[in-house]
Amino acid sequence: MEKRVDQVVVQCSKGDIAHQEDMEAIVNAANAELRIGGGVAGAIHREAGPKLEKETRKLAPIPPGEAVITGAYNLPNNHVIHCLGPVYGQDKPEDKLLGDCYRKALKIAEEYGIVSIAFPSISTGAFGYPIDEAKKIVFLTIKEVIPTLENVKTIRFVLHNNEDLRVYQEALKKLY
Repeated sequence: MEKRVDQVVVQCSKGDIAHQEDMEAIVNAANAELRIGGGVAGAIHREAGPKLEKETRKLAPIPPGEAVITGAYNLPNNHVIHCLGPVYGQDKPEDKLLGDCYRKALKIAEEYGIVSIAFPSISTGAFGYPIDEAKKIVFLTIKEVIPTLENVKTIRFVLHNNEDLRVYQEALKKLY
């Protein structure tokens, strides 16, 4: 599913964030140390190879709500933007920190002239953020940021399962 919002195409699809061949950058739902882990971080690091972890060591640790950029190595993309989302119920204010992840990733994409970027659903896995709450923050943040974008033309949300995809598609329909 996709919607055109001003000059940006916003998409929701089911898939693997580490296999977004047509995206210039992907976003990693990282851990503070930017190391290989489970979920999204594990998938991205396994596909990218050991050079990614070597580069991220110099950038870690990062606090919740922050984002940094690296090369993509063996991934089919040019860049990986690593965001540390909030742990639900622990990192406060979690709604602001989650919005900051998306805001800062898009700011970095703009600074690097990135045209297309794919996001996972940050913090909704092991970090326990309820997807129904997260989707509201995600789409309100995107709606706020899109008018400021000059380089980014495609924003894709890559969801791991059908239920998460449905939740994001409904949120996109309601917002636009």
